[in-house]
Amino acid sequence: MLHVTGGSLRGALGAAGLVLVATTGAAMADWPERAVTVIVPWSAGGGTDATARAVAAELEEKFGQPFNVVNRTGGGGLVGHSAIANAAPDGYTLGVITIESTMYEPQGLSGVTTDDYTYIGRFNADPIAVNIAADAEYDDAEGLIEAVKADPGGIAASGANRGGLSHLAWIGLLDRLDIDPAEANWVASDGSAPALQQLASGAIDVVSTSPAEAQSLVDAGEAQTVALISSERSDLYPDLPTTTEIFDIDWSPLPFRGMAGPDGIPEEVVTAVEGALEEITQDQEFRDFMASRGFSVAYQDAATFGETVKSSGEGLASAMESAGLTQ
Repeated sequence: MLHVTGGSLRGALGAAGLVLVATTGAAMADWPERAVTVIVPWSAGGGTDATARAVAAELEEKFGQPFNVVNRTGGGGLVGHSAIANAAPDGYTLGVITIESTMYEPQGLSGVTTDDYTYIGRFNADPIAVNIAADAEYDDAEGLIEAVKADPGGIAASGANRGGLSHLAWIGLLDRLDIDPAEANWVASDGSAPALQQLASGAIDVVSTSPAEAQSLVDAGEAQTVALISSERSDLYPDLPTTTEIFDIDWSPLPFRGMAGPDGIPEEVVTAVEGALEEITQDQEFRDFMASRGFSVAYQDAATFGETVKSSGEGLASAMESAGLTQ
């Protein structure tokens, strides 16, 4: 028989109690216990960066830990999207993903597939718009498309790089209107800002980008937005008709911004951030901020957001195939 003195027994029990408390505390520790990194795949100052920082600030306030935004740019968003997907799945590296995350695999670019993420929630979705010069010889989408049908190569369009979302939105529209995308004249650019300047100077005829990004030129009387490439009207731009209304087609490549992490992050992290994101998107101050930048607030929970991403990817893969961009 083992004999233990009273003092030794009390010491042993005390040590065991400390171990139990420490173990229980570790098991029940609330996330986050330290700073969380939020990767943004696009440059500082852009729309995704601005909205991501607004969301991160709200998350920081709700969880009491820093949510540090880090811009990881390059490769048309591939560098940052890959960094999110390949991070340690511990809940301390999250990111804001955009619709470009669905476009790399069909193009044969390695690094990201739609199965590489844990989806948390969407907070924004805005349609691509068709923008033309204020002094164009046509003043609506029907007139523009008639001009394209008459001379597909004579109407120059831009908005981003070849294979980017603006390009795919435009050629997908042409494809559904029985205009061969291979005949379309796409002028590659570094983004919507230089493309809009080309539109204002008369160097090109069309820019496909969000209404918010074209708003300053519209206000200056140098451009006009004639349609949304979408199946639903925008609450922010209720007077803009959609291409579905105008042409009776089904094509809605809706750009999104949403929170995600690498595949396999803890479910409690997903639940916590999903709930916080829903509260943030209902907050009037956040909604006012988004509206002031020309961005809608369009919340989707984790499951719905995941479905949206997969559906968007399938539609864009089809557009890429029609343009000969798939591998």
